[in-house]
Amino acid sequence: MQVIGLCRFSYPALGGFQVEHESIEDRRRYLYDPERLEERFRLFEAATLPCFREQTDGDFELLVVIGDCLPRAAFDRLHDLTANLRQIRIVSRPPDRHRKVMKEILNGARNDPDAPCLQFRHDDDDAVSVDFVERLRIAAREGKGLMDNNKTVAIDFNCGFFARLDANGIQAARVYRALLGVGFGMYVSGGCPLTIMNFAHHRIGNFMPVISYPDAPMWVRTLSRFNDSPHARHSQANVLPLDADQEGEFIARFAMDQARVRKVHAHP
Repeated sequence: MQVIGLCRFSYPALGGFQVEHESIEDRRRYLYDPERLEERFRLFEAATLPCFREQTDGDFELLVVIGDCLPRAAFDRLHDLTANLRQIRIVSRPPDRHRKVMKEILNGARNDPDAPCLQFRHDDDDAVSVDFVERLRIAAREGKGLMDNNKTVAIDFNCGFFARLDANGIQAARVYRALLGVGFGMYVSGGCPLTIMNFAHHRIGNFMPVISYPDAPMWVRTLSRFNDSPHARHSQANVLPLDADQEGEFIARFAMDQARVRKVHAHP
């Protein structure tokens, strides 16, 4: 079954953000502020790319959506960072309505629209477990009865970590959060034009069955100044430096190691 992921990298959409702006020009200025872009690149490099590079099931595609107005230096840097990941495809679009653009991109990526697929959404500053794609396929097999009788079924891995990444390394707290939007996927039946981006992730249970897995930690939601979600900008999660066991867990589960995090965040 085809697996398609979608990641917005500072795409200046109309809608789709909890931080509001009066105009596209205001949104561009916010998204492309050099300080903000630097933070996004550091988290993308330290959190997002390692976990997708090490997926136990490499048969997936991750669409990284950018605006056609992304500054040239950022455009080149993004291409350089992703050049050796065959699963990543950068998709450039002019600013437009958020859900309309994301739906078009996801449906355009389906190899066979009449065949079912699995879709997931991912933020450019987060990580998923290295077996995330494998677990999505397992969930599709385990939920076959539901999926045979529904056009769409959500798949939610609700255990993970809130974490801060900086020049000192990783501070984290293990948490349970349902429908957070990271470590989160959706089955779409053949012939169905709906996509995972048609729905607000925290309300998706109002529209379809949800299969929830609370077992192993499956994601890392990073906390930073420029998070779009208020809970991530202002989280009071009691994040603490990783102990030796957690360092090993972060390497094994997320391909995220302290040395690389420190190196990426070291320069001014």
